[in-house]
Amino acid sequence: MKNEPRYARKIDWLQDQCPIKATVDVIGGRWKPLILFYLLDQPKRFSALRKDIPGVTAQMLTLQLRQLEADGIVTRSIHAEVPVRVEYRLTIYGKTLSSLLRGMRKWGEQHLDRRYQNLRKTVSN
Repeated sequence: MKNEPRYARKIDWLQDQCPIKATVDVIGGRWKPLILFYLLDQPKRFSALRKDIPGVTAQMLTLQLRQLEADGIVTRSIHAEVPVRVEYRLTIYGKTLSSLLRGMRKWGEQHLDRRYQNLRKTVSN
């Protein structure tokens, strides 16, 4: 465990029994849910993920992808081409997050709509 990269050692053994914390430890943060959502339907190259997720730095995207890879959620494929092509995809295990991510999207759409409706009411009064 001592030689493991820092990003691979995230488990807090004292709180390991909480399933919500376990989920948040793996997919939580500002960028991971977006990364996972954009990988749901197809593999993506690093540059495509950067375009899909405005605001994420290359360094942060790399870190988040490495963490997801360490947790067995994402796999990286290197294709021997010129230039080298690297693709990221969800693992079979990562695909088990599909319904959760799609549910988050649906809830987010409803929340944004609700917020918009409340804003319209405020402006019209």
